[in-house]
Amino acid sequence: MSNYVTRAGIEVDQALATFVETEVLAPLGRDGEAFWTGFASLLGEFAPRNAALLQKREDLQAQIDAWHVERKGQAHDADAYRAFLEEIGYLVPEPGEFTIGTQNVDPEIATMAGPQLVVPILNARFLLNAANARWGS
Repeated sequence: MSNYVTRAGIEVDQALATFVETEVLAPLGRDGEAFWTGFASLLGEFAPRNAALLQKREDLQAQIDAWHVERKGQAHDADAYRAFLEEIGYLVPEPGEFTIGTQNVDPEIATMAGPQLVVPILNARFLLNAANARWGS
């Protein structure tokens, strides 16, 4: 069972709170209270939007599941399936021509091509492989 502590009105696992406050913020000279207050503010701002997006995903999945159940035992009709996905808004029309710039992007990403890998930091082998892939060694 996890032990929770309250930080800025939110319940946080004790181990996470200790890690953030002692291993992340303290060496940077940052204040834990300011961090948790800001984090709680972000949660308050984005949690309703995230909940709405999760509900939309659930609604879409329910419609897709129902579509497949209704056609159980029938041959797959790719055109009908695509039309259905477009009708429910799962697939949207391709956008027109656009360009992507590197303004306001960190120089490492803007000027140095290479994979941006996300790996578990506690697995040294994965971490080393990711670093080697990123820096071309």
